[in-house]
Amino acid sequence: MLKVIEPKTPEHFDAVRRLCWDYRDFLLTLDERSRCIVHTLYSQEKYARVMEDIEVIHCHPNGATRLALKDGKPVGCGMFHTIEPGVAEIKRVFVTEDARGTGAGFAIMQSLIDACRAQGYDYIRMDTGKPLEAARRLYLSMGFQLRDSYSEVPEVADGHLLFFEMKLTSKKAEK
Repeated sequence: MLKVIEPKTPEHFDAVRRLCWDYRDFLLTLDERSRCIVHTLYSQEKYARVMEDIEVIHCHPNGATRLALKDGKPVGCGMFHTIEPGVAEIKRVFVTEDARGTGAGFAIMQSLIDACRAQGYDYIRMDTGKPLEAARRLYLSMGFQLRDSYSEVPEVADGHLLFFEMKLTSKKAEK
C-alpha cells in the first residue's frame, strides 16, 4: 500500500535525507552535462548543508515536505519552499527505482500541490533537467505549463533545464 505523509519525526526526516542523497546520486548517472551541473551546483558540502536544514527550509509556514511510503518503506519524497510572496517552488521530487510506475510520483506531487493550495499560494514553479522525460510528462499531465526561466540560470545549466508553472485556484473558487 502506498501512502504519502508529512514527515514529523527525526526518523522520517532521516528517510527524506537518504532519499534526497539517492536523488543526487541518480542525477549523476544521467549524462555528462547532468554530472557537471550536480558537481557545480550541488557539491557534497553544499548539499549536506541543505540536508542539515531541510526541516527548516521546507517547513510550514514557508513550505512543506512529503515522504512516500510503500508498505511502510520510504520510496519517495518531495518538498517546496517560498521563493516570493504567493509563489512556491517544488524541489527534489524523487521516487526510488523499484517504486517507479506505482503512482508514487503522482501521489507526492498531488500532496505537494494540495499543501501549496492550503497554504494560500497563487503559483507553483519548478524545474527539472531535460533528460528527465518521465518527470516532464508527469508535470505536464498534472496541469503544469512550460515557461521561461523564473530565476537566474548558472552558465553550467543554461539550456539543460525545463521550467514549469501552475496557477492555483482556491478550493472556494472551484465550488
